[in-house]
Amino acid sequence: MLRTAMHGRSMRTASTTALALCAVGVLGVGPAAAHDDHGRSGDRDKVVTKQADLAALNGSGASGKATVVVRGDEILRVRVRAEGLTPDAPHAQHIHYGQQALNECPGVAQDLDADGRLTTVEGIPAYGPVAVSLTTTGDTSPASVLAVPRYPFAEKGRINYRRTHVPFSDVAGAGAGGGTASAAQVADAVRRGEGVVVVHGVDYDGDGTYSFSRGGASELDPSLPAEATDPAICGLLR
Repeated sequence: MLRTAMHGRSMRTASTTALALCAVGVLGVGPAAAHDDHGRSGDRDKVVTKQADLAALNGSGASGKATVVVRGDEILRVRVRAEGLTPDAPHAQHIHYGQQALNECPGVAQDLDADGRLTTVEGIPAYGPVAVSLTTTGDTSPASVLAVPRYPFAEKGRINYRRTHVPFSDVAGAGAGGGTASAAQVADAVRRGEGVVVVHGVDYDGDGTYSFSRGGASELDPSLPAEATDPAICGLLR
């Protein structure tokens, strides 16, 4: 079963593929409103708290809440609580941001092939590329986008994730013209209320595991089912 098999798989190739796709996705978005990343967020040493109500995508039936506490170029504390997720399975979760993205959760307009299923890449024009990987241990940069063994498992469909002192990183594809956004620019964007939390993993066929039977292969890594990477819940950090 995929839930067990993914623990032994190397994620290096998958992460590289995913990051490349994220950058390509953002480059296809029209210019967003200009941002002044210098001084618009006030005192950067001030502690700012942002919260998101996480609503279901792809008919997952899941819901949740996320809270981040930011100071400088660091998330002092982050918490993600959710229920109704695919039970006893890993759920990748990220904070997304892109200067050329809409910085919101995707809707039916992003379902480009009108197949009734929103893929991760289809959602990028709305929420932008991965800026922070909300892993349980180790690296939290975009390089860990598909580090599946280090993401929370939803026991009985619930996650209660906490982590402290998570640094922001430079993010390829998140800056002006699809260039790189600095860690400071990403931190300021989250303070402005432009960060989007997305939790992935949808068991479309209800067989209790991520399989290829519906949705086929993930566009991020063809060795993974789309069920493992499609977005399940999403919310804007206001």
